[in-house]
Amino acid sequence: MKSLPDLDRLSVAEKDDLIRSLFARVQELTAKVAELEGRLAQNSRNSSKPPSSDGYGKPKPKSLRTPGKNPTGGQKGHEGHILKKAERPDHIVTHAPPTICDECGSLLLEATVAETRQVFDLPPTHYEVTEHGVLEARCACGKWHQGAFPEGVNAPVQYGPHLKAAVVHLTQHHMLPAQRTADLMGDLFDLPLSDATVLAAVDEVRQRLEPTVMAIGQALSAAPIAHADETGLRVDGKLHWLHVLATGLLTWIGIHPHRGKKAFDAFGLLTSFVGTLIHDGWKPYRDLVCKHALCNAHHLRELAYVFEEMGQAWANHLIEMLVDACHEVTAAGSPLAADRIAHSRSLYLETIAAGEAANPRAPPSGKRGRTRQSKAVNLLHRLRTYADDVLRFMTDPGVPFTNNLAEQAVRMPKVKQKVSGCFRTPAGAQSFCTIRSYLDTLRKQGTNLFHALTQTFQGNVPQPRFA
Repeated sequence: MKSLPDLDRLSVAEKDDLIRSLFARVQELTAKVAELEGRLAQNSRNSSKPPSSDGYGKPKPKSLRTPGKNPTGGQKGHEGHILKKAERPDHIVTHAPPTICDECGSLLLEATVAETRQVFDLPPTHYEVTEHGVLEARCACGKWHQGAFPEGVNAPVQYGPHLKAAVVHLTQHHMLPAQRTADLMGDLFDLPLSDATVLAAVDEVRQRLEPTVMAIGQALSAAPIAHADETGLRVDGKLHWLHVLATGLLTWIGIHPHRGKKAFDAFGLLTSFVGTLIHDGWKPYRDLVCKHALCNAHHLRELAYVFEEMGQAWANHLIEMLVDACHEVTAAGSPLAADRIAHSRSLYLETIAAGEAANPRAPPSGKRGRTRQSKAVNLLHRLRTYADDVLRFMTDPGVPFTNNLAEQAVRMPKVKQKVSGCFRTPAGAQSFCTIRSYLDTLRKQGTNLFHALTQTFQGNVPQPRFA
C-alpha cells in the first residue's frame, strides 16, 4: 500500500487530484463492501440459493397467502382423516369377564360383547419360497413330454417381482442408498441382500421402462404448457446436469454433461417444443422457438432482497402488485379481463420506472466487456424487457404464476445425491433418471407405485395417462 504523500508539499491542483482519486477509491470500496454484505445477506427466501445453504440461520417462510384470510387449522367443510374401524377385521380376539360376581358370589350366566377396540399393525414378516417343478411323461411311442416353467422363472434360484419392486421403490423413490436398502430387507424380512442384487434390479426395471419414459418425453414435447429446469449433479466425480420437463400429469428427467444447447439437441424434446415453456429466464431457454413464461417465484425472491437488504420501497410495491394479480387470477379461475390486465400492466410499468429512477445504470467503465451493474439494475432490465413473459399468468389460460412443478421435480434427485453421494457411473445416473421419470409421473396420477413396479417386473408395465 502506498504511503500518503506530504500534503504540505503538494500544490492545490495536486491536492484536488488526490482528493478525487481517494473519493473514487472510497466509492469503489464502498460498493465492494455493499456487494459482499449483500452476498452474506442472501438466503433461500431472497435469492436462488437452495434451502440447504441456509444453515442454522434459516429464514422464516413467507407465504403468498394473505394473512387472516382463513382461520388457522382445518377449514369449514373439511372432512379430515382419522383412523376408522375396519368392517371386516382379520382377527377377532374376545376377552371374557370373571365367571363369579365379585359382589354376591353368584355364577355369571351369559357374556355378550360390550365394546370393541381395533389395533392396526403389520403382520409378522418373513420371505416366502415358492418351488416350481415341471413334470414329464413318456408317450407309448417313446417320446418324452415335459411341462414348462412360468414366464419369468428362468434360473434354478432367483428373486421374485415383489422383492425386486420393493428394493427399486426404496432406492429410486425413497432415495435410500443400495447398501442401506439391502440391510433393510434383512431387518424387515430376514432376507439380507447384496448391493449387486439391488443394482441388478434397478438395471432390469430401467430396461423395461425405457419405452414408456420415451413416450412420456414425446408427450411432454407436444404439450401446450410445460415447465423446464436444470440442476447440477455429480456423476463419476464430474459435474453433469440433470434436466427436467414436466406438467401436472407427466415428468421427464434426463442427464447430460452439458447444461444448455448441446443437451437440448441431444434430448430432442425442447427443440421441437412449440407450446408455452415456463422457466427461470436462463438464456438457452430464450433461444428456443416457443412462447415463454417466467417464474415469478424467482422474481419475488429477488425483489425481497432489493427491498429488505437495499431498502428500496418500489420492490415491495412490485411484490404486492404481482401477488395481488396472482390472487385475482386464482379467484377468477381464468385469465383476467382486458381492463384488469391493462390496469395491472400499467401499475407494473410505473413501479419499474420508479425502480429505474432509483437505480440509474452505471456509465461505461472504459474496460472491455459489459459494464458491471447492480443486482437491482439487472433485475429491472429483465422485468421490463420480458414484461409479457412475466405477466403471462394474467393473460394466457393455464399458465401458472411459478415454475414450481419443475423445481419440485429436481428436488428429490438432489436429495438422492445428498444421501448417496455422487452417482458412480453415467449408466447408474441414467437408470435413476429413467425410473424417477416413471415413478414421479405415476405418483402425480395417483397410482400405487409398489404395485406398478411389481407388474413391471412381471412383464406388464402399467402405462400412464399421456393427456
